[in-house]
Amino acid sequence: MDFSALTSARVVDLSVTLSERLPGTWPGHMTFAHHNWNWFAEVDGPTGRTRSSAPYQTNFVVIDEHCGTHFDAPTHFVPPPDSGLPIAGPLGSETGDLVPLDDLMGMAVVVDVGHLSDTGEPGVSPFIEPEHVQSFEEEHGELREGEVVLFKTRWDRYYVEGEPGERYMSGSLVTGEHPGWPSPSPETAVYLYEKGVTTIGIDAPSIGRAHDGVPVHQEGLGRGMRYVEILTNLDELPVRGSFFVFMPLKISGSSGGPGRAMAFVP
Repeated sequence: MDFSALTSARVVDLSVTLSERLPGTWPGHMTFAHHNWNWFAEVDGPTGRTRSSAPYQTNFVVIDEHCGTHFDAPTHFVPPPDSGLPIAGPLGSETGDLVPLDDLMGMAVVVDVGHLSDTGEPGVSPFIEPEHVQSFEEEHGELREGEVVLFKTRWDRYYVEGEPGERYMSGSLVTGEHPGWPSPSPETAVYLYEKGVTTIGIDAPSIGRAHDGVPVHQEGLGRGMRYVEILTNLDELPVRGSFFVFMPLKISGSSGGPGRAMAFVP
């Protein structure tokens, strides 16, 4: 393998920034928190006096496994085989720490479906259907086994601080005042799987639709697919030719987990 190409490649950060002021937490889940534990010296702050046992800084975080840029392991929606629950099976035992890193990287194919954004009804996501993917293939060539399909919805433009941040998630999921983000239908997940695509990414809150996210998760994760959600900067990638990498935290028994997504662009 010629690693010299990596030294000249441009690295594109595809991860969102995490902050209590940004809409990276799924409504109703544990809210993200990032607080100081020790600073270089004792100082007065908004929550009282900051301790200092030595001249260094460290902070602690509280985070849901599906906060910010993250991936879904099969066990996120597939119960373990001994649970006795519907659709339980062996994949329900595949936790985040057991998903091979090989599955979370590969040659990227960026499928632009931005024209679907804001076309849904309030609280409802428009579907990314197989025909949308097939139309892409007619123009750019058929998908190949092992490629990583990244759906560019341009929904990441709503990942901002303040009032406009409601448009990212809560306006669709909680208040129902705004359209949901574009989401692949269950049929699209099956179509991609049959093409040999294991990993799908999206620059929106979820692969699942705002009004019912369960079916596409069960269809894909139930086949051993991996979903990488809340990406950003997909407009900086070519349609084909970049190499996608997602590196999650290795958390024992996890249902997935946050991490850093990137692409190497020649």
